[in-house]
Amino acid sequence: MTNPDSLIYTTHLDQVAIVTLNRAEKRNAINDAMRNALIDALQAVNADDAVSAVVLTGAGSSFCAGGDIGGMRERLEAPRGKVGFNGWKRQKQTHRLISTIYHMDKPVIAAVNGAASGLGCDLALACDFIMAGTAASFSMTYLRRGLIPDGGGLYFLPRRVGTTRAKELIFSARTIAADEAEQIGLADRLAGADALLDDAFRWAKSLCFGPASAVALSKSILNRSVDLPLETVFALGSEAQSICYASDEHHDAVTAFLDKSSR
Repeated sequence: MTNPDSLIYTTHLDQVAIVTLNRAEKRNAINDAMRNALIDALQAVNADDAVSAVVLTGAGSSFCAGGDIGGMRERLEAPRGKVGFNGWKRQKQTHRLISTIYHMDKPVIAAVNGAASGLGCDLALACDFIMAGTAASFSMTYLRRGLIPDGGGLYFLPRRVGTTRAKELIFSARTIAADEAEQIGLADRLAGADALLDDAFRWAKSLCFGPASAVALSKSILNRSVDLPLETVFALGSEAQSICYASDEHHDAVTAFLDKSSR
């Protein structure tokens, strides 16, 4: 486990890495340092061959309250000529964070333990799966700050709940509880009372079945398949399958099956 006093800490349990946002006194709001620390932690987990699945959660009573208001204050106080460029640089890092989550080679479950607001909601949406605890809530709060969703919500949210419902959630900026989130498809599963991390771990563990190469290649294609024609998906699948044909995992699995069948 990394230092529990750091902005992000990672716990390894069997083949599952639990990555925790650790700024509970600020409701795990994302500032520049925390954003960079989370990118580093996720990249380290992605490169760790001992990890087959990831759970992302928050310390304390919130999952993530979104962008840190202190950063917004600094932006307002910056010289007018630097506001645009400074914002552009922050946007690049935010998009790098969301892309890091989305393009992880391993399945990622967001274990939402409390409020997931604004960028916090986007963090959850960037994960492959969302499990909502009993205290979880979700809100796209950007319009309350005079902003548009800039953390991937414009892409991920309509793919989960449909365009019309995504517009309603964004334009109203309303908060929805865990049960409604599951009903509309924003969350995939509800955790049992006081059992969020245990349930998320068991779910993550069930996703550790396949070879790392086959999982990563499948996820890479699935992440793009909604926007691609069938022929392109076939082509990508053929390229990926050729890699699987040459893998040790495929050779060992087929050999074991044939040996068992011949007995």
